[in-house]
Amino acid sequence: MSSQSFDLIVIGAGPGGYVCAFRAAQLGLKVALLEKRATLGGTCLNVGCIPSKALLHSSEHVAFARTHAAAHGIRFGSVEIDLATMLKRKDEVVAKNTGGLTLLAKGRKVTVVTGEAAFTSPSTLAVKGGQGTTELTAKNIVIATGSAPVELPFMKFDGSTIVSSDHAIAFPTVPKKLVVVGGGAIGLELGSVWSRLGSEVTVVEFLPKIIATYDDDIVRNFTRLLQKQGLKIEVGAKVTGFARGVLTAERDGTVLEFSADKVLVSVGRRPYTDGLALDRAGVQLDDKKRVKVDDHLRTTVKNIWAIGDVVAGPMLAHKAEEDGAAVAEWIAGKAGHINWDLVPAIVYTHPEVASVGLGEDAAKAAGRAVNVGKFNFAANGRAIAADATDGFVKIIADAKTDRILGAQILGANAGELISEVVTHMEYGGSAEDLGRTIHAHPTMSEAIKEAGLAVSKSAIHGM
Repeated sequence: MSSQSFDLIVIGAGPGGYVCAFRAAQLGLKVALLEKRATLGGTCLNVGCIPSKALLHSSEHVAFARTHAAAHGIRFGSVEIDLATMLKRKDEVVAKNTGGLTLLAKGRKVTVVTGEAAFTSPSTLAVKGGQGTTELTAKNIVIATGSAPVELPFMKFDGSTIVSSDHAIAFPTVPKKLVVVGGGAIGLELGSVWSRLGSEVTVVEFLPKIIATYDDDIVRNFTRLLQKQGLKIEVGAKVTGFARGVLTAERDGTVLEFSADKVLVSVGRRPYTDGLALDRAGVQLDDKKRVKVDDHLRTTVKNIWAIGDVVAGPMLAHKAEEDGAAVAEWIAGKAGHINWDLVPAIVYTHPEVASVGLGEDAAKAAGRAVNVGKFNFAANGRAIAADATDGFVKIIADAKTDRILGAQILGANAGELISEVVTHMEYGGSAEDLGRTIHAHPTMSEAIKEAGLAVSKSAIHGM
C-alpha cells in the first residue's frame, strides 16, 4: 500500500467538496480531493442540479412550441420530440461542467484521487481504487460525501419501475403514466419535464400542500398553475404500496389508486456516510444520522470537519459551497463566514418559486409583527411583454424596524430575482431601502422594487 501526506484531504468532490479543496489550495495548502465517481461534481453536476436543469430548459422549448408560439405569431407544423438527442445534449452539458472542474483542479494543483475512502484513524484514510489501495494522511480531513435519495421501505428502488431522481433524468422513452411520490422541488421539477414531453403525471404528496415550507398563498397559486399545465396534484395522501402497475394511497380512510408505468419516489434525501468507517476515527453522528458538528463545522474529532448535506441544514448545493469555502478558510487560519439564515431555496419549474428568510405564515405563527408587501407580475411591463405575468413577489418586513425578514417569489426567473433580496438582507436592508433602489426599466426586477414599496403601501404601479 503506497502512502501520501497532505495538509488537507477532502472526501467527496461535489459542490461543497471541490469548493473546499479549491479554496484551500488558493490559500497555499497541499490538498487532495477524493471522489468515488470517475468525474468530479458529485450528485449535483452528474445526476442532479445540472442534468435536471438541462432537461427543464429543453422541455420548456417544447411547451412553448406547443402552447405559446402561435400567440406570438410563430407557427410550427407538428412538434416532435427526439428524446435521444435531448438526453445526448443533457449528457454533453454534464460533461462540459465536470470536465471544467477537472481543469480547475489541475490548475490549482489539487491532487485528485479516484476511489472509495474509509478512515483507519483520525488522520489516515485507506482509498480503494482501480489500482489497488492507497493510504493517505493529512493534518485535516473534511467529510463532504453529500446525500442519497431516501427509499420507502415498502417500495425499494429497482431502477426500472420504482426509480429515484438519479434514474428519472435518463428514461429511454417517455413514460405514458408517471406517478411522482413527493411534492417537493425535485419531484415537481422532474414531473414537469416528463409532463411537457407527453407523460400523464400525477404528484402524490403526504402533507396538505406541495412545497410545504412556502406560504399558503404562494402554494395555492403555484398548484393552480401546475394543474393548468396538466399535472395532477393529490395532497394529504399517504402512499401504501405499488403492485401490478398500480400505486395505492390512503386519504381520510379512502383508498386511492393510480396507474403508473413508472413511479418516481422523491420524498427527500439522507446524509451519505456509507463505508466511511467513521467509528474508527471517533466521529459521532446525531439522532438523524448526520455528522455532528459545532458552529464552525468541526466534528467531535478536532482535525476532522464536515460540510454540506452530511450535516444539519438545507440540502442545497450553494449552502454546501459556502460551508466548504468557510471551512477551508478556518483551517488556513482565516476568518471564514457563513450566514445560514440567508440560504435561498428555489423550485426550477415554470414559473419558478424562490424564497429566503422568514415567510409570512411562519412569521405570524411565531407571533412576529410584520408588514407584507406584494406585487403581481401582471402589472409589470416586461412581464406582460414576455408573456410571464403569472405570480407575484412578497416582501416580509419587521413592523417596527422595516428590516427585511424574508421574501417569496412565484414567477419566471424567480431564482435569479431572489438574489437581490438576499443581498439587501445580508447588509441589514429595509423594505424602504429595497423600494428606493433604482431598477432598470423595463425589467422583471421592478416587481421586487414595487413589492418593497408595497410594504409601506407606496407601490407606484399597484393598488
